[in-house]
Amino acid sequence: MGIEYVVSACLAGLECNYEGKCKTSERVARLVKTGKAIPICPEQLGGLPTPRKFIEIVGGSGEDVLDGKARVIARDYFEVTPQFIKGAQESLKLAKLVNAKKAILKSRSPSCGCGKIYDGNFNGGLKEGNGVTAALFLREGIEVETEN
Repeated sequence: MGIEYVVSACLAGLECNYEGKCKTSERVARLVKTGKAIPICPEQLGGLPTPRKFIEIVGGSGEDVLDGKARVIARDYFEVTPQFIKGAQESLKLAKLVNAKKAILKSRSPSCGCGKIYDGNFNGGLKEGNGVTAALFLREGIEVETEN
């Protein structure tokens, strides 16, 4: 049957989130182990280090970032919009390379969140919207679901 999913690498047990930790989902790890999914970390693919500062989308959502209407900013006000766009594009290339039609991505993330993301105020609040990679996947017809 082959690879069906691209998944957030942190959900597969790889220590790649902004703190250098993982958020393992047994379901996602099992999909990778059985060859049904490949892990991706858009932020690493975009060139950001691990660990890295806490990052949020300011002034909109992932769709707005892709359209040049919002920015991706680290807690220290360093802009990382180009890295997030590159990471989303590289993640899309991998998804297309393996012909994955579905993604399971980390909830609330400025890259991977789908439906709700952090609100850009660096206070833990949430807003409606998608992360940059999730937005690009949805534009390209890849079904996205999130997992904590």
